[in-house]
Amino acid sequence: MMTKKPSNGVRGFLLKLRFFSQRDENSYGCHKLGSSMDHLATNFPVSGSFFLPSLKSQNPNLKSPIPTSFPLRQSALRRCYIAEAIKGDVDFLLKGVGDQAVAKEVKQILEMARRASSKREVLHTDFLTPPIVKESVSVLENFADVKIVAQGGYPEAERCRILIGHPDVLTNDPDIVAALSITGNFGFQPCSHGDFLGAILGTGISREKLGDILIREEKGAQVLIVPELVDFVVSALDKVGNVGVTCTKIPLLALEYEPPRTNSFKTVEASLRIDAVASAGFKISRSKLVDLISNKDVRVNWATVTKNGTTVKTGDVVSVSGKGRLKIGEINETKKGKFAVEIIRYL
Repeated sequence: MMTKKPSNGVRGFLLKLRFFSQRDENSYGCHKLGSSMDHLATNFPVSGSFFLPSLKSQNPNLKSPIPTSFPLRQSALRRCYIAEAIKGDVDFLLKGVGDQAVAKEVKQILEMARRASSKREVLHTDFLTPPIVKESVSVLENFADVKIVAQGGYPEAERCRILIGHPDVLTNDPDIVAALSITGNFGFQPCSHGDFLGAILGTGISREKLGDILIREEKGAQVLIVPELVDFVVSALDKVGNVGVTCTKIPLLALEYEPPRTNSFKTVEASLRIDAVASAGFKISRSKLVDLISNKDVRVNWATVTKNGTTVKTGDVVSVSGKGRLKIGEINETKKGKFAVEIIRYL
């Protein structure tokens, strides 16, 4: 099948776009240039790129050759400045973010990035949930005047803080995460993730100031936290559950991360509604789970669930305040039209 080639007029237009975007990037908003290039790519597809004739052969005075191909969308986005993009339609940048709560958080981080870039300073967020980190990095990595770094204290961290700054200023990765070790006699009275989280929040700090909590069985737990609250928690935390504890600061290199312990089982449900699957997974009544949803205590992929009829799929992480969390494994439809769902419960 023959591919439709761009006309000479289109080639000229592309070269002008390329020239002006290199000469004066501020003259184009990211979304406008990206949309124009995407439109052309849609109407003249050639494996995602336009192949242009060598202009050096036509003009021997050129000192350097012009590339004969370039990815349309990527070349457009990579030349954008954050300030110009935000002057345009910010919602366009957030078009791919499905969850409105996540989109709201990412929008605030975009504004933070604009401020950090224009003032040549380094700013950082509190600890963010994985969806917000993922979407923020996805949006901001396309801008030439913004550098973004996610820190959670260790490579597998779920909750992370984001560092944002102009590439000329953010030349290293400042430590914006600290670690605490909580020890006590947990051999006779083990404590769960929820026990440690509740005890720390009971001192008066907010969840956004805490990162991951690494459970170490009878050894207690290690907690990631913002550095400015280390001394406060060390002095304020003296008990987890009914166990007296000692809290000390430790270096990040002393963190002992182990994959979480899980227990897998299967349940057969008439539907994949959250109230049906999660009630079976957490072994509570369906009416109780409905009440928890009403109280905004149920989350799927860290986003609060507001409707009982929300459906789940393989890979979703469901968490319930005070109950822990689980992951949806393999789903198979039975001969009777029901669903056999694998539940992976985090212990």
